[in-house]
Amino acid sequence: MNEPQPFTPDFLQFYRELAANNDRDWFQANRKRYEESVRLPFETFVGGLIVRMNAADPAIDIQPKDAIFRINRDVRFSKDKAPYKLCSSAVIGRGGKKDTVSPGIYIELGPEKLAVYGGVYMPDKHQLAAIRNHIAGNLKKFADLLDEKGFRSTYGTLRGEQNKILPNELKQAAEQQPLLYNKAFYFYAHLPAEEVIRPGLSDKVMAVREAGVPMSSFLFEPLSGR
Repeated sequence: MNEPQPFTPDFLQFYRELAANNDRDWFQANRKRYEESVRLPFETFVGGLIVRMNAADPAIDIQPKDAIFRINRDVRFSKDKAPYKLCSSAVIGRGGKKDTVSPGIYIELGPEKLAVYGGVYMPDKHQLAAIRNHIAGNLKKFADLLDEKGFRSTYGTLRGEQNKILPNELKQAAEQQPLLYNKAFYFYAHLPAEEVIRPGLSDKVMAVREAGVPMSSFLFEPLSGR
């Protein structure tokens, strides 16, 4: 699928310079450049991904504004008071950036890397229990998904912080599958930052996404009726 390349080299250069000048005065002086080289191209790129993902999952019916995070950082509880993020990011899924569990992807484009994430990042306690029970009841299928060639070569394994203890009814299953201790079940792939300005970026992101679809779908199965 040949789509116009929305990004120029200044997308990466803007963030490199912002890293060295992360203050409001510099940003305001470069706001027009931000709009032309960063915000609008990223909006175009995300819009194209939404169209392609909607073709596979019609429930992904959102607009770029529903998916894209602001560049401003929330510094209220942070020791780091730098006001701006050093990447563009979005969640493309059924609920956009407010949705952390349904099948979709989280993407970050910046000067250090291009990152694509999938899986379930922040389940609440009921969702977490449902996912763990689903895994425990389908240990072989889960193991097969972990070992699937495309998933393993693209993402490696599932990530997430772990609890030290589990409900008693899950302990036997956890002896076979220690990932049951996870509090989240997400995965990610990193590509070189320069891919952002090379042809075929959308195709590359979609290929990374495809490798994670079976795992994302499995993790969402126990949540789909909630």
